Amino acid sequence: MQETIIGQYNPIAVMFFLLFVISTLGITYWAAKRTRTTKDFYAAGRSVTGFQNGLALAGDYMSAASFLGIAGLVSTKGYDGLIYSVGWLVGWPIIMFLISEPLRNLGKYTFADVVAYRLNQRPIRAAAAAGSLVVVLTYLIAQMVGAGTLIKLMFGIPFEVAVLVVGTLMISYVLFGGMIATTWVQIIKAGLLLGGATILVLMTLYHFGFSYGELFKQAEALYTNKFLEPGGLVTSPLDAFSLGLALMFGTAGLPHILMRFYTVPDARAARKSVFYATGFIGYFYILTVTIGFGAAVIVGQKLIMSIDKGGNMAGPLLAEALGGNLFLGFLAAVAFATILAVVSGLTLAGASAFSHDLFVGVIRRGVAAEKEEVKVAKIATVGLGITAMLLGILFKGQNVAFLVGLTFAIAASANFPALAMSIMWKKFTTKGAVASIYTGLTVATVLLILSPTVWVDIVHKNEKAAWDIKEKVEKINKDLKIAAPGQTLTLEDEAANRKLEKDAATEIIAADIAVKGKIDTLKKGLKTAPEGVILSPADADNNKQVNDQIDQMLVTESPRIYREKVEAVTSVSPKPQPIFPLKNPGIFSMGAAFLVGILFSLMSREKEAEAKYEDEKIRSCIGIGAED
Repeated sequence: MQETIIGQYNPIAVMFFLLFVISTLGITYWAAKRTRTTKDFYAAGRSVTGFQNGLALAGDYMSAASFLGIAGLVSTKGYDGLIYSVGWLVGWPIIMFLISEPLRNLGKYTFADVVAYRLNQRPIRAAAAAGSLVVVLTYLIAQMVGAGTLIKLMFGIPFEVAVLVVGTLMISYVLFGGMIATTWVQIIKAGLLLGGATILVLMTLYHFGFSYGELFKQAEALYTNKFLEPGGLVTSPLDAFSLGLALMFGTAGLPHILMRFYTVPDARAARKSVFYATGFIGYFYILTVTIGFGAAVIVGQKLIMSIDKGGNMAGPLLAEALGGNLFLGFLAAVAFATILAVVSGLTLAGASAFSHDLFVGVIRRGVAAEKEEVKVAKIATVGLGITAMLLGILFKGQNVAFLVGLTFAIAASANFPALAMSIMWKKFTTKGAVASIYTGLTVATVLLILSPTVWVDIVHKNEKAAWDIKEKVEKINKDLKIAAPGQTLTLEDEAANRKLEKDAATEIIAADIAVKGKIDTLKKGLKTAPEGVILSPADADNNKQVNDQIDQMLVTESPRIYREKVEAVTSVSPKPQPIFPLKNPGIFSMGAAFLVGILFSLMSREKEAEAKYEDEKIRSCIGIGAED
């Protein structure tokens, strides 16, 4: 099996990490001198060019879930990993053709400016801020947990310290540099990520003679043709469709993405920035698919999943296999930069929702001094940062995949329907907008809690784990060879049975973290030799002793663990089943938000809002009177 230093202190990764941090803190110091007004703090003075904003959008959007998650999904699940890359990409044409121009022409700092343009300000801003803050917080938790896990593995520091480091840097960028610093951190990160991923793909293709045919041929040989076919991750067509809807329309409802359209000088630059962002992001997702298949073949699923069950270390492991410790250190620092850039954008979006929408729009009824608004935004930044750090530590070791799904489901259900209907439908009313936002927010959250991702994997995770082990052990036991009456098993059958019994014991051991940890520690004492070199007698003897210790622990511990942690649970608890069958509720929560928004609007006509629609339409298309 391939050796890896992931999980140990890596001085090269730390060196690259410090270089990035020092550079970005220098940018923050420079940006702080230029951040004087609310326009500077929220929108970088509207001085960002279309190309720069396109790169920053790509940097803001290509999160750790994109870089580490998609490559990991492809390496472990094969073809179906493409659902996420395609789903996240196809949301951008929707933004380009439906959202970017009206958003820039009608709004000022947040997407609530657009929804409330011709409607009653206070209830709209309160509802929009609630949706935005929930999206921001759930996304922040997922990023913080991802950051803590990545840095713990790469730099050898405790999880809690890693989360505090990320949180402190995130607060610093936003607090002192505002949108100017955040924009340049995202631009630098996008360049590093695109460059690093391109080099990794070129090295991967070189390994296969620059032939995708050879890459897929070897993948098929290792994992059968099912690895190259759909159905490995999502088996239900309805679930796949619901997930796709959430990923597509959720992109057009993410507050930290929508906020970036206020940083450019006009609608033309907004459209250009989406065009550039779509190109950069599309190119990057092509790279992640190649990285995923390359990791599956070159590194192997066994090693990938031994480091992280979700496969999130597939990219770094491939970098180590092809480029050694130096390239691994660089890519680890790039992954860290990825997380920092995304959390900075999220924090700024959350702070703007709190200060601009809640404080100014609701509490002060639209009247507040610029200095006071920026002060509230900075207080909100610190509060959000501390909350994200505490929640990140609280969710340590949890499966936070449901948080990413919740983020996109809420964005697609709470934010997008209200935004789209406010721009396109003349009869849309304040009651319709408020009802649509709260319905999308509530239905998406409730259905996701009742879905397999939360109700089974999180709420009943102990019962699920016990039943999974029981079913795996029963399946293994069914394969045991049984001798016919009056006959004895052959030596080959006895050897096969011993292997199956060891496999069953290994599955049971996984239920006990302490015993599993002891076995993993013993395995670290195994000696290895370069390919083609025979182990020395001393090393071979050492390995025999270590393996004997492991076998003895499997024999003595697995029956106890099975009785105490598997049989005890499965005998009293039925196999957990989800109340809501789909993993992502996008199709229902988004549909409910649209339906409720339409019904409430038809029941409560708002003549003043209808009268303003033509003015809104002209401004959204031409930009006359748009915020400069």
